Amino acid sequence: MSDAPRVAVFRPADERIDDAAALLESLGAEPVADPMLAVEATGAVPAAAPYVVLTSKTGVELAAEAGWEPGDATLVAIGPATAAAAREAGWTVDVVPDEYTSAGLVEALSGRVAGEAVEVARSDHGSDVLIEGLRDADATVNETVLYRLTRPEGAGESTERAAAGDLDAAAFTSSLTVTHFLEAADERGIREAAIAGLDDATVGAIGPPTAETAAEHGIDVDVVPGDADFAALAEAVVAAATDGDVGPDR
Repeated sequence: MSDAPRVAVFRPADERIDDAAALLESLGAEPVADPMLAVEATGAVPAAAPYVVLTSKTGVELAAEAGWEPGDATLVAIGPATAAAAREAGWTVDVVPDEYTSAGLVEALSGRVAGEAVEVARSDHGSDVLIEGLRDADATVNETVLYRLTRPEGAGESTERAAAGDLDAAAFTSSLTVTHFLEAADERGIREAAIAGLDDATVGAIGPPTAETAAEHGIDVDVVPGDADFAALAEAVVAAATDGDVGPDR
């Protein structure tokens, strides 16, 4: 029997779940790939505005595929992965916040957007923190939903594994992955058992907002990486699950 830690991963049901599983394997883990997100494009593109905020790699890719261009807009990306996708599309990224969250975006743009129109283009599950924060900064904010995030049919193998005590770790990559995990457990009638199973495992969250969502639902989070990206999360979770030294920020 392998000593590799069994790590549940919930990336979207596309190449990202495959890449995530491959990364976990390279780190010596046994991935339990259970996509908790599916992307449904709306066909919309960002509206024209002096400032355009993009909050995900997925949003960038959908806008680019639709032929959208930022033109003279100040283009704002929530973090390095989103910025890299934008540059790959041939766009110039003007602003990336120090903290890769909605609150970080508000902090980066406050003082710059008073009296300006700001377009926020993202999924249907975006945080109210961004919209409210920009409005508090006296910006005129428009939000465009580029895609909807749904739970794939049949998702939830990881909830059964957790309830059976057959998971060593879980890596949550957004608040919605937490919500969908619990919904899948509810449908199976094993919510409390699944949460109990996670209590006996190492639970990682990609950033503070995801960790807060987990805590609100009774899930104890053990690991939040210093960098809000999946590679950092995977490394931190595998290290913790194998009793490695993950350091104060990992």
